[in-house]
Amino acid sequence: ENEEVFKVKKSSYSKKIVKLLKKEYKEDLEKSKVKTELNSSADNEPPLDKTGHVQDPGQEDGAAVGGHGEEEMDMESEKEEEKPKAGGGAFANALSSLNVLRPGEIPDAAFIHAARKKRQMARELGDFPPHDSEPGKGRLVREDENDASDDEDDDEKRRIVFSVKEKSQRQKIAEEIGIEGSDDDALVAGEQDEELSRWEQEQIRKGINIPQVQASQPAEVNMYYPNTYPTMPYTAYGSSDGKSQKTDNSAPFKTPSNEMTPVTIDLVKKQLKDRLDSMKDVHKANRQQHEKHLQSRVDSTRAIERLEGSSGGTGERYKFLQEMRGYVQDLLECFSEKVPLINELESAIHQLYKQRASRLVQRRQDDIKDESSEFSSHSNKALMAPNLDSFGRDRALYQEHAKRRIAEREARRTRRRQAREQTGKMADHLEGLSSDDEETSTDITNFNLEKDRISKESSKVFEDVLESFCSIDCIKSQFEAWRSRYYTSYKDAYIGLCLPKLFNPLIRLQLLTWTPLEAKCRDFENMLWFESLLFYGCEEREQEREDVDIALLPTIVEKVILPKLTVIAENMWDPFSTTQTSRMVGITLKLVNGYPSVANAENKNTQVYLKALLLRMRRTLDDDVFMPLYPKNVLENKNSGPYLFFQRQFWSSVKLLGNFLQWYGIFSNKTLQELSIDGLLNRYILMAFQNSEYGDDSIKKAQNVINCFPKQWFMNLKGERTISQLENFCRYLVHLADTIYRNSIGCSDVEKRNARENIKQIIKLLASVHALDHAVAVAGEHNVKEFKSLVEGKST
Repeated sequence: ENEEVFKVKKSSYSKKIVKLLKKEYKEDLEKSKVKTELNSSADNEPPLDKTGHVQDPGQEDGAAVGGHGEEEMDMESEKEEEKPKAGGGAFANALSSLNVLRPGEIPDAAFIHAARKKRQMARELGDFPPHDSEPGKGRLVREDENDASDDEDDDEKRRIVFSVKEKSQRQKIAEEIGIEGSDDDALVAGEQDEELSRWEQEQIRKGINIPQVQASQPAEVNMYYPNTYPTMPYTAYGSSDGKSQKTDNSAPFKTPSNEMTPVTIDLVKKQLKDRLDSMKDVHKANRQQHEKHLQSRVDSTRAIERLEGSSGGTGERYKFLQEMRGYVQDLLECFSEKVPLINELESAIHQLYKQRASRLVQRRQDDIKDESSEFSSHSNKALMAPNLDSFGRDRALYQEHAKRRIAEREARRTRRRQAREQTGKMADHLEGLSSDDEETSTDITNFNLEKDRISKESSKVFEDVLESFCSIDCIKSQFEAWRSRYYTSYKDAYIGLCLPKLFNPLIRLQLLTWTPLEAKCRDFENMLWFESLLFYGCEEREQEREDVDIALLPTIVEKVILPKLTVIAENMWDPFSTTQTSRMVGITLKLVNGYPSVANAENKNTQVYLKALLLRMRRTLDDDVFMPLYPKNVLENKNSGPYLFFQRQFWSSVKLLGNFLQWYGIFSNKTLQELSIDGLLNRYILMAFQNSEYGDDSIKKAQNVINCFPKQWFMNLKGERTISQLENFCRYLVHLADTIYRNSIGCSDVEKRNARENIKQIIKLLASVHALDHAVAVAGEHNVKEFKSLVEGKST
């Protein structure tokens, strides 16, 4: 009972150490690469037994030593605070032995504990070097004696672990013997094997697989072994490549040898020869390379010359096209600013001419109304209110204006009569055939002033523009250069289609005051723009069929001249004026015959122009034609005012008929016959024939009417009948022949002879319009035997 029982008191640190070692082992297995600087500290860890205590591999009996070490650790952990921090005893011995540890020697548990205490003391004193805070650089377990709890969860929460993430010596030995990848339980179980423990002790004594201590090892490792291990290379046993393991700052140790290879002449010759051969080979290779480079240089030079020759001046072409692009952009910007000004000037000049034409037409209509009102029948006046005339106008006010107009009208007629007498045309003139287009001096002055103002404004449109952007010649030369140098790109850019629109503003500005209705109007083909563009695109080289530049002038005529003529036809042309009508017909025929695009029926500008002409003719037919109707007793006095007014209106209608029929060849026969025969002859002129005196005067009038008809209408007619629209006129001629014959009955022979001659003349008139059936009937009825000669003579 009094015997002392040896009892091993387990410390709370044993479980912590075991758990910490297990955790370290698992972390070491996960790493594929280990830093060399930390291997030394990890390799110096003592082996453990299965309970997790530190084992001293230097002793023969590993279990006893392990138990003794465990007992010492437990005893020291209990009395940790009682010992002085720098006290003596075993701790002092351990501290003193820190500096005498030999290379390759495995420290025991006391040594490790002393090292830890020394580290803790240095930390508390503040002179311990800072350790690397990264995980895996070092290992330090802070033990707290106040924590006496065996609870593993609390211990793990309360402790701070500083561990070196390196493989321990035991783990490396386990890898060497082939238990790599095993868990901690298998490793602990293998440690119990006595033979394995003995083998481990032998391998440790031999210093196998102990890496060289690095000079640049961490601070916490060097604290334990300051200047203890010499930098000597260790031979690794069992390595994969069989070569010595070296660190970064160490050199392999070679055994000095005093033996040298003997130098002989043959050896020197051989080395010199080998060196000469190698230099010759290098020289040969360099020479070949040099020749290759020279040939490559020659080939490159030829390729450059070939490419420069085959490029076709791409650089110059690009530069030229860029310049043309900038020029065209500037030109379009200039035109976008100037075209509205040109449009305003063009509208102003058109309005000026329109006002003058409207004033003349209105004056003619007023004159007709004045004369018609003056010579109207008394019965019509009686039906009207006392203060109104036959047209419902205020009589007093109207008479004042009428007197002034009558005086001006008679003065104009007198001046025209005097002019005809001077020229000798008085005998052939008939009242109503002349056009009353005389203007007053005031109207002429105002018109000329406004026209001059517009002309001056037109000259200022491009005064702030360079000549290269406002001259047709300069613009043309730019595009001619493009066409002559790079025709393909010129064609691909459709410049030929754009040029008419590009020249349009400049040509319209030159045609601003151009009016073909005036006698002194300049032909547009003699203008500068026409002469400048006449030979555009006509080079010496062969022309292509689809070259649109050939149609430049026809396109400009179509786009510029036709719209100009359309405005003139709508607002300026007077169909009653024979002179204006002849000039309009002349310019139209010139365009139709000289420019095929104008004659094309699908040309929209041509269609618009012809429609404008027809509308103006129909408006004249409806508004300006007036044929008075008087009793025959009123017309018997050939010097009376009604007779003269009637004759003037008749001949003005015949003149209008002739003006309409001047458009033969431009309008279709159907359209022209509808206007001239149905609208004018059958509607107005035949009424005048019925009120006329039957005799020479009627035949003369009929002859003038027939002279207006185009002969082409009657050339290709089949049968003996004329065109259907002239049937009424032919019947009137037959009735005129019968009336002349009846009036000659009972008269003298001279009158009968005159009547017979008139009948023969009527037969000729019927034959001239191819009304052969009516001519045969008249000749047969009046016994005219010379019918055949009359018909043939008329036809010839």
